Amino acid sequence: MSLRLFAAIALPDHIAERLTVLMRDVPGARWRPRENLHLTLRFFGEVQEPIADDIDAELSAIADQTAPFELRLKAAGSFGGADPHALWIGAAGSEPLKKLAADIERAARRCGLKPEPHKFTPHVTLAYLANAPLGGVQAFESRLGLFETPPFRVESFGLYASWVRKSAPSLYRLEADYPLRD
Repeated sequence: MSLRLFAAIALPDHIAERLTVLMRDVPGARWRPRENLHLTLRFFGEVQEPIADDIDAELSAIADQTAPFELRLKAAGSFGGADPHALWIGAAGSEPLKKLAADIERAARRCGLKPEPHKFTPHVTLAYLANAPLGGVQAFESRLGLFETPPFRVESFGLYASWVRKSAPSLYRLEADYPLRD
């Protein structure tokens, strides 16, 4: 049996609430439900259970060597250039966040997974886009160019399973939680 897995930081409710009020005024946007808002650290893809067990062990070891840290979400952007396909809110430059993502990337490779082809861009996806007019996307980015959340403390990250559905948002289930150690 295989699982579609990713590692992510869950958002505190007070931060997620600040994001949900931003979800408006972009034609063609399929806004994500509150329960799907997270900051992905690494998408592992479809993996067999023995590999999932290896990933779990690696993530546990990483958490044991990582201290809690502060994080802020900041500014808005999109992926896809002239043909945008997603809207996001970024994460302010955080060395502990970058180190955690890099540690997880190295762990994925030790588990036999291929390197992540894209540079880590810390963000929370707010919407996927279908035929969204570029002007609407640019207006969203401009409106939220100075957006910033207060700092929040990251004390854990999780391993999630996901199931893609054609006419509804993906379903996510927390498989394991990894508390960070002081």
